[in-house]
Amino acid sequence: MATEDKAAHKATEVKGNVKENLGKVTGDREMEAEGKGDQAKGNLKQAGDKVKDAFKK
Repeated sequence: MATEDKAAHKATEVKGNVKENLGKVTGDREMEAEGKGDQAKGNLKQAGDKVKDAFKK
């Protein structure tokens, strides 16, 4: 798995965390939900990266 892909997946997770927190602070429930979704997406992709890396060894 390319390092760039792993970094992009982590960035998606971090972006989601920021969105979620910003949504909480501003009371924007839609933004908060989007942030949670982005985090889940990033976590899922990172898990897939780990599985792929495990099979490479």
